[in-house]
Amino acid sequence: MAEEVILTQQGYNELEEKLRILKTEKRQEISRIIGEARAQGDLSENAEYDAAKDEQARIEGEIVEIEAKLRNAKIIDTVADTSVVSLGSEVKILNCKTNKELVYRIVGTTESDPFHNKISNESPVGKTLLGKKLGETVNVVNPAGVTQFKILEIHS
Repeated sequence: MAEEVILTQQGYNELEEKLRILKTEKRQEISRIIGEARAQGDLSENAEYDAAKDEQARIEGEIVEIEAKLRNAKIIDTVADTSVVSLGSEVKILNCKTNKELVYRIVGTTESDPFHNKISNESPVGKTLLGKKLGETVNVVNPAGVTQFKILEIHS
């Protein structure tokens, strides 16, 4: 049995769009590049042809991977209860040591993107925050040690 992939509706839609682009635009583009490289003649020493074929294999592999994720996707519902942190919640927390406020959305591992403040439910911070209530202080164990955070806001 395939492993369940947890996604928000937005994450699911983004994967569908990426798949559409790979299947249409990227496939056509790489096909054109391969055709141009073939036209140069001898394929045995044609670096452009080899690179294009490698890129084609990467694209096809990514298509297969995304299709599997979409097939096994479990879309999490919008969070109705904003008194408790759950999958899909946006959480504002305060680092008690630095007094710095941070905002994260708790998502499944497939959708996590720390550069866009989306953290995995399996990350140290995400795992610790799940199930906690507004106003609670939590200790997050991470490679740098223990960091204490206070939950300031929870949004759906």
